[in-house]
Amino acid sequence: MSSSVFMEKLDNGLSIFLKEIHSAPIISCWNWYRVGSRLEKKGYTGLSHWVEHMQFKGTKKFSGVYMDRIIAREGGLWNAFTHLDWTTYYETLPANKIDIALDFESERMQNSTFDEIEFESERTVILSEKEGKENDPLSRLSTNVTRSAFEYHPYRNEVIGEEEDLKRIKRDDLYAHYRNHYQPSNALIALAGDFETDIIFEKIRKLYDPIPSNYIHNENILPEHTIQRKEEIEIHGPGDTTFMQIAYRSPAASDPDFFAYTILDSILTGPASLNMFGGGGTSNKTSRLYQNLVEKEFAVSVYGGLQATIDPHLYEITVIIHPEKKPEIVLDRIDIEINRLISSRVKRKEVEKAIKQATALFSYGLENITNQAFWLGYSEMFAKYDWFINYIDHLKAIRIEDIQRVAQKYLNPDHRVVGLYIPEKDQEVQV
Repeated sequence: MSSSVFMEKLDNGLSIFLKEIHSAPIISCWNWYRVGSRLEKKGYTGLSHWVEHMQFKGTKKFSGVYMDRIIAREGGLWNAFTHLDWTTYYETLPANKIDIALDFESERMQNSTFDEIEFESERTVILSEKEGKENDPLSRLSTNVTRSAFEYHPYRNEVIGEEEDLKRIKRDDLYAHYRNHYQPSNALIALAGDFETDIIFEKIRKLYDPIPSNYIHNENILPEHTIQRKEEIEIHGPGDTTFMQIAYRSPAASDPDFFAYTILDSILTGPASLNMFGGGGTSNKTSRLYQNLVEKEFAVSVYGGLQATIDPHLYEITVIIHPEKKPEIVLDRIDIEINRLISSRVKRKEVEKAIKQATALFSYGLENITNQAFWLGYSEMFAKYDWFINYIDHLKAIRIEDIQRVAQKYLNPDHRVVGLYIPEKDQEVQV
């Protein structure tokens, strides 16, 4: 994989990553900030996500309507995402229009207005979004499973925030969060596409170099390395579908175990992509749990979830239970399959297939310029860019013993959370 990336840091601490790709007259620009729900305290959850919303409402120089209209007029795309560890904003535009993105983002770093009326309007929008999540069975289940899996780490909080916090947070609380974290020393700008590095770097330098950086105080966050106990939770609500989610601890992305865990997930539930913008897909029909659960009609679907994070997070196995099967029988079958993986020798052919699938899924997305720009900054939010560069080599180096060791270390039934969503009108089912 090519590593021809220009990296520079300005005197104010701003990191700049540039990668020339001349396959199409397009440039994708990403502004990353090292702030997400991980840095939020009790009573002030949801600040980072709310700030993201407010960044589309206008600055001293540009109104929100104007920015949106200009991006659309030029045939561009723009959006933003708030996560556990980071917040990011991107624009993908014709190469000769990239100055629009650079102007907007340099202005949004320091001069967003946080108008009081817009602030209150957005409170209503976010509370409505929160209500929608609460009405979604799987979202409710996932929220409760995550909260049960963490005793004290902020990963236990939803990115969107708690309802009581969203109702009490004031405009000045939000603005202070923005001013503290949205500054050059806490940011990374990544561009990929059809440009000349020296020209685009000079444009960025002129826009961002005058912006000062202040000291950022963040309290030390202690990671949670294990789920302390076996826990089972049940949620009841409307609907006709039974969901199961099993959460085990997963390592930080910078931990060497993460790569073996990735292949373990591929074997158990099928390969999953870390790319945000597609770029191919592959079926999970050859995975162990698909064959054991879906093909034998114990489940309608099964999939895994492993996130790249700064601190240890969760590996989740999510199952839609077949309407004629009992959840406890499905759980038993999952445990049998995991125990078989740990105790029996895994075939090298199965490992090679899982590595090939995971590698292909990762590689397909890199044909997309927007994904290339995304990866420049994304890997720096929880590790280093080398993590991305060496990703495939790490996967190819995984051995059978690594997979079994990681499975034994993390997939312990005495250190997990099992969550069930039971429809209120669920009828008695047969084995």
